[in-house]
Amino acid sequence: MKKCIPLFIFILFGSSCQTPQPAPKQTFSPEYPFLDYRLPLEDRVNDLVSRLTLEEKVGQMMYTAPAVERLGVPAYNWWNECLHGVARNGRATVFPQAIGMAATFDDSLISAISSAIGDEARAKFRISTGIGNRGQYAGLTFWTPNVNIFRDPRWGRGQETYGEDPYLSATMGSAFVKGLQGADDRYLKAAGCAKHFVVHSGPERLRHEFNAVASPKDMNETYFPAFKALANAGVEGFMCAYNRTNGEPCCASPELLTDVLREEWGFKGYITSDCWALRDIFEGHKTAPTAVEAAAEAFNSGVNLNCGNVFDPYLRDAVKQGLVKETDIDSSLRILLKTRFKLGLFDPEGMNPYDSIPDSVINSKSHRALARKAACESMVMLKNDGVLPLNDSIRSLYVVGPNAADIEPLLGNYYGVSGEMVTFLEGLVAKASAGTTVEYKQGFLLDSEKPNPIDWSTGGAADADATVIVAGISGLIEGEEGEAIASHHYGDRFDYGLPDNQVEYIKKISKVGDKPLILVLTAGSPLDVAEVAPLVDAVIYAWYPGEQGGNALADVLFGDYNPSGRLPITFPESFDQLPPYDNYSMENRTYRYMNGEPAYPFGFGMSYTTFDYESVVVGNPDITSGDKVLVTVKLKNTGKRDGNEVVQLYLTYPDAVKKAPHSSLIAFRKVDINAGEEKVLEIELASDDFRIYDEAGNAILLPGKYTLVAGGASPMKRSEELGKKFVKTDVSVQ
Repeated sequence: MKKCIPLFIFILFGSSCQTPQPAPKQTFSPEYPFLDYRLPLEDRVNDLVSRLTLEEKVGQMMYTAPAVERLGVPAYNWWNECLHGVARNGRATVFPQAIGMAATFDDSLISAISSAIGDEARAKFRISTGIGNRGQYAGLTFWTPNVNIFRDPRWGRGQETYGEDPYLSATMGSAFVKGLQGADDRYLKAAGCAKHFVVHSGPERLRHEFNAVASPKDMNETYFPAFKALANAGVEGFMCAYNRTNGEPCCASPELLTDVLREEWGFKGYITSDCWALRDIFEGHKTAPTAVEAAAEAFNSGVNLNCGNVFDPYLRDAVKQGLVKETDIDSSLRILLKTRFKLGLFDPEGMNPYDSIPDSVINSKSHRALARKAACESMVMLKNDGVLPLNDSIRSLYVVGPNAADIEPLLGNYYGVSGEMVTFLEGLVAKASAGTTVEYKQGFLLDSEKPNPIDWSTGGAADADATVIVAGISGLIEGEEGEAIASHHYGDRFDYGLPDNQVEYIKKISKVGDKPLILVLTAGSPLDVAEVAPLVDAVIYAWYPGEQGGNALADVLFGDYNPSGRLPITFPESFDQLPPYDNYSMENRTYRYMNGEPAYPFGFGMSYTTFDYESVVVGNPDITSGDKVLVTVKLKNTGKRDGNEVVQLYLTYPDAVKKAPHSSLIAFRKVDINAGEEKVLEIELASDDFRIYDEAGNAILLPGKYTLVAGGASPMKRSEELGKKFVKTDVSVQ
């Protein structure tokens, strides 16, 4: 198969493998022990804490930690973002939005992306501090990734997540954290943070006062797994959510922050509040009558850092009123300061292996190549009546749609900026032959209740050999409360279909001529295309593909890359299939629990070739607790093109088990396979992968007959209707 673009992984990881340079000998004479890199970490942290006043201690527990000039401690701002590239801080490589990264089903690619982000972050940090920029979005503590479950497609921030499946979210999130934080034994390249803990996925408008109610079974089966996986992966931070969960504000919940996160999961890193979430405790949730009591509740529950303005001054007041002990302040601050020490912020320049990452990595050629590869892998082909791929010697190409020439649909939310943005129009023009006539018209507005009163564009499709319509929505319509300025619902989406004017335009242009009509959709969540899909010859779901989105789309449409993206979220037929938005029960949600059939199932995506699953075999079909299970899947590329297949392995449960998921993804592999080639994959499972959760939330291994299903999508009737085939085998659990 032709590759989208070369991937220079060795360049991305090279800076992470350097040997730390020793600091100059004899000349090193630190003024205080906490500045002495030769001492153990605990000793250094204890020394610094011992030298601070109460006011200074509380100040260091604010996201805007001020300088302590008398000790030579510089100011540090904890708030930074890197959801899909260093965000909100000037030049950086813009990778596909997180939901697009999830659609790649390629965790090694995600690790490479986050490693590249960490490299750029390190270089930018050195440059920023060199010019005295220590402000917001200039630090090395990134409040990423978002591993909330995208349980309902109405949620505007679902685009920030890795989709609806706990296993996929856990795998992708863990890969992101490991790449971002690096592999050095002593230093962090950058610090990741798992957010928003927990049971947090809308409604956006109500998040400051809303109580999400989830059963113990749903908590452990759906909402906890990705967070627990990130804790096990060594993520440096956790962020507690705005909402309440089962009655307690997430940022003032001893059960969540102490009992589960600290004690059950053994998390040792820092916990930050979401920004201004502590104000919600007394203003929105009203579980504390005053700011002082809210500060005390959050702190005593386990919050170490306040993004907002409650800890200072109200935590100091809580100490004076006897609601908080200063010795507990010391213990909490030690946790927080360890992160800054592990980032090397108190060590001589050159001690940290990441100090030597050059400025040239920022939006480098290799990082742009990686962004292009990721964008290619993210795009999902939902339909192709044989018109794709296009011939690169096509005589005329007509491009219409408001998202074709705009950078907004490339970005999504929490984005960085780049001088190398390539719109879809630019990518198509660059890819087509210099002799190809390429004409562009916007054609219609992005979001309007009425069709355009004047239409001079649809007629152009009659004369073109192919027409590409770039439609959909953007981060202006869906996103976080306050960010999606064109949203009618505070960032959420209650209109599932394409905007009416887009539907009418597609209907009209589909009647012009009989040449191929290709629909490209941008969005961070599902769109209902039932009305328009029959009118076009091909549909590509491009998500928000980042700065190289235009080049990637051209690679896909012209066949230089064979589509391999798969849906990380179910596309329902309509919102009528869904329970009420504010109901957090998983019943009838996602492919795992929905009772009906979707428009497009989780895991679905098409290719320019075909794959045949020949068998799935279990080495030891009789399993007892503690066993390892070797699963062998045989598949063949039966088409005429090389391609990538996402091999998905699902588990279905014994009929006797009540309220078990219909099926659950338990493994996946992305495989390069040439035309006509046959491959055999070995996947190792453990008996724990067969556990199910009872109503009390306990993981248990119940005896019975389980079924393993291998295929190219979730095992639903709709998947088979769309051409996907499956192989199955039974496993007996003793």
